[in-house]
Amino acid sequence: MLLVDTKVDVQYKDGGVRMEKIPKGVFTKEFKEEAVKVVTEGGLSIPEAARRLSIPKSTLTYWVKIAREGKLSDTSKKHTPVTQEQMELARLKRENAELKMERDILKKAAAYFAKGSLPGTRS
Repeated sequence: MLLVDTKVDVQYKDGGVRMEKIPKGVFTKEFKEEAVKVVTEGGLSIPEAARRLSIPKSTLTYWVKIAREGKLSDTSKKHTPVTQEQMELARLKRENAELKMERDILKKAAAYFAKGSLPGTRS
């Protein structure tokens, strides 16, 4: 099963945060059908299935809704499919953004705890 990342990439510049959108993913009809089956037949909740498939909860909710109406195949537009390289790039961008955020949190925590260990400071 192919997974497409549609999350937002966070980039730090001059101490601030700049959000950069990752190109919109194009899902195949088969992927949509399998995602809906995970919810309807697999017994997973929509938020849990969306998290496992790395897609937005609102997208999966929409697919389930229109699948129940029998119109799931009508949602596919004529776009070129996302290549493996594009999917890998999007995944790596997301992972990089998460690692940067974790690094910044650890820096702040280290500074906080180092401040508490300095002589002459109060706890």
